[in-house]
Amino acid sequence: MSDAILSPDEIERYRRHLLLPEIGGSGQQALKRARVLVIGAGGLGSPVLLYLAAAGVGRIGIIDEDTVSLSNLQRQVIHDTGTLGEAKTQSAVDAITRLNPHVIIEQFEDRLTKDNAKRLLSRFDILIDGSDNFDTRYVSADAAEEARIPLITGAVGRFDGSLTVLKPYAFAADGQPNPRFRDLFPQAPPRGLVPDCAVTGVVGALTGVVGTLMAMEAIKLITMIGEPLVGRLLLYDGLAARFETIRYRRRKDG
Repeated sequence: MSDAILSPDEIERYRRHLLLPEIGGSGQQALKRARVLVIGAGGLGSPVLLYLAAAGVGRIGIIDEDTVSLSNLQRQVIHDTGTLGEAKTQSAVDAITRLNPHVIIEQFEDRLTKDNAKRLLSRFDILIDGSDNFDTRYVSADAAEEARIPLITGAVGRFDGSLTVLKPYAFAADGQPNPRFRDLFPQAPPRGLVPDCAVTGVVGALTGVVGTLMAMEAIKLITMIGEPLVGRLLLYDGLAARFETIRYRRRKDG
C-alpha cells in the first residue's frame, strides 16, 4: 500500500527495527498502517502512547476525559509541569508530536461507554485499556469482542501489576475458543473492596514496567511476531522483581 511507504526520514528513524529480521521493512510498514486506540493517557497509557509513537504506529487514538494534575506527574510521564490543568488528551498529543511527527493522532475527551464504544472502535484495529476501573474494563472487553479486534488490558496497584491479551473471537491452536475477560474476572468486585491508587498509592515506575509490556504486546500483534499473551495473565511483583504467568481458558458455559 502506498500509504505505508517509508520516507528516507522514517527509514533512518526506525533503522533499529529494520535491522531485526522479525520486523524488517514489512513489519515497519505494518506498524505504519496500524490504528490503535488507547484508553487513558495516565500511568499505563503514558508509556503505551510514547512507545507506540516511537515505534511508528501510524494512527493512535487517545480517549481520556481528565485534566493533568500535579499528583499525576509521579507516574504519568507523558505529561509535565507545564501542562498542569490541560486536557490529558491534548498534553499527550503535544508530547507525541514532539517525539514523532509522522504519527496521526485522534483525541477523544470522553469516557468509553456502551453508547459510544462501537462508534469509536470501528476506526481502529487494536484496543489498549489502561483504565483504572472495572466498569471501563468490562465495557472495553465487550466492545473489542463485538468489533473482533484484539484487546490488551493491564492493571497496577501499589507494587504489583498484571496484563493480558484478549482475542475471544478467535480460536487457540487446539481448536478451542480463546477466553473472554469474564473467564478471568467473572464479575467485578464490590465497590470499595479493591481501593484505587488514590487511596493505597502506587510506585510510579511500576506503571512504566506494565505499560511498556502492553506496548510490546501491541507491537507483536501488529507485526505478527512472537507469542502474544492470549490466554495468559502475566503478573509482576515489583518488590520481589518476579514475573509469573497464569494460564486461563474459556469456561465451558461461556
